[in-house]
This record gives sequence, structure tokens and C-alpha cells, in this order.
Amino acid sequence: MMLTSFFAALLGTSIALAYPGPVSNPLALRSADSGRVCGTVVSKDTVTAMESRFEEKLAQIARVKGDRDTVTVTLQVYFHVICRNQTLEGGFLDRGYIDNQMDVLNSAYANSSLSFRLERLDYTEMAEWFDNASPGTQQQTNMKQALHLGSGADLNIYTIGFTSGERLLGYATFPDAYRSDTKNDGVVLLYSSLPDAGPPPFNEGMTAVHQVGHWLGLYHTFQDGCDGEGDYVYDTPSEAEPAFGCPEGRDTCEAPGLDPIHNYMDYTDDSCMNQFTPGQAQRVLDQLNVYRTF
Repeated sequence: MMLTSFFAALLGTSIALAYPGPVSNPLALRSADSGRVCGTVVSKDTVTAMESRFEEKLAQIARVKGDRDTVTVTLQVYFHVICRNQTLEGGFLDRGYIDNQMDVLNSAYANSSLSFRLERLDYTEMAEWFDNASPGTQQQTNMKQALHLGSGADLNIYTIGFTSGERLLGYATFPDAYRSDTKNDGVVLLYSSLPDAGPPPFNEGMTAVHQVGHWLGLYHTFQDGCDGEGDYVYDTPSEAEPAFGCPEGRDTCEAPGLDPIHNYMDYTDDSCMNQFTPGQAQRVLDQLNVYRTF
């Protein structure tokens, strides 16, 4: 593997150099329209173990610190654009696409007391990573080892092409995994999922909102289906399976409430997504407090 070209911009101004040096198991939850999937899928046993650790640590923090006032938390973002060549079709995203994605993130999380600030934008021309990086691959490991920046409270976002293997929209790590695998931490996105960077129905930036939700500790709204603890959020109605498109009025579980098809953590089209619940907002802050210092 050869690093054919690496060029970086620090907020669009200065040049930086980098030296080239797994997360979740994607399941075939597939949209018939797009052929793309979310690669952030965890088993029930894994979720149970993560939640046990989370509850224990949250209780410890509460005993030491007591209740915390809710303040707006600003997270630094390190944005890594991986491209095959310097064309949009080859994954090259100019600054405008990145700024638009940051605007979408900030809008989606505004009611969650979170904001995101672009700390650094860099570019790597590397077809091997662009085509072949995915959960658990050597290409992903090499990419993240070379480019990952910051601490556990900083968000690393990578855009690639997913042109081989599973056809993914994106995937992310959970906060629980940070200390055991710090360089792996972050979010990986299909480059064309950024606002206006590709065709609908996934071109309004909601893939980033969804995957950042995982990075902040949120599960899919359909986690565990109609049974069990679901997504561990009290105010998201139960959902038997992922929703695709925008099926208004869908109700797949006997529990109260229609399916949360407009929630960012479902699988509906970008144009259908527009909300997090108060419970999800609180969980995000709790997960940050436990796993990502700020």
C-alpha cells in the first residue's frame, strides 16, 4: 500500500502532514430502494454487558459529583476526507460540503445541548482506503491509525466510498469501547451521504446524524424489537423492525405509540428524519459524562 497523496487543511488555512502507519458487525438490514445498510449493529448480549457497565459507572459518578447542571457541550470535530481522486465521484468533498454537514449536525443536536465545531479538515488520496475500508478490515485499521486525532471527547469523522464488500452508509464505535481501542474511535461515512453530495434518498446529511448518535451511545430505535429493554430510552416507542422510506402511521408493536419513523436512529429516508426524544438527549449527555470527558 502506498500513500499516493496526502494534503490537509486546518480550517481551510494551513497545511499539515500525516504519517501512514473494529467496531461492529454489519447485518443484512437492507433498504430495497438503496441497497445500503448501517454497519453499526450489536448483539443483545453485547448490549446487555455494555449497559451493565454504563449503569454502574453512572451511579458512581452521581455519588461523587451529584446532579450536573445542563450546559451546552461543544465537541471538536476532526474531519478526514478519503478520496480516490480529486473529483466528487472519486470522493473529494470541498469545504462547502463539510460546512453543510456541520450545519446539519448542529441543527439535529441543538435540543440535546450539544454543538459541534470543525477543528480540522484534512484530505488523503488513497484508493485502497476509499474502496476497501470497512468494519474489521486492515484498510480501516491503517486509515484510523494514520489519521485519528484528539481525545475521547473529540469526534473523528472519515468519509470513504464503500465500493467493495458490504454496501454501507456508515458505521460508528460506541463510547464504551473508547478506552480499550482509542485509535478505532469515530464515525465512518459514505461520502455521498453528505448534503447534496450524491443522489437521494440518503443525501441530506442524516447518515452522519445517525452514526454520531451511535458514537454518543444511542442504539437503533428497533433494538430488541417489541420485547426487552429496546434502545434503553424511556420515550422512544417500541418498533419490531427497521422502517424504510417514510411509512406514516406504521405501528408494529402492541406497546403504546406509533413506530418512531421520524427518529434519527431509525432507517428511514433522510427527508423523513427530524427528531431525537428528550430521553435520547439525556442518554447522550450521560454517556458523554461517563465515557468522554468534557
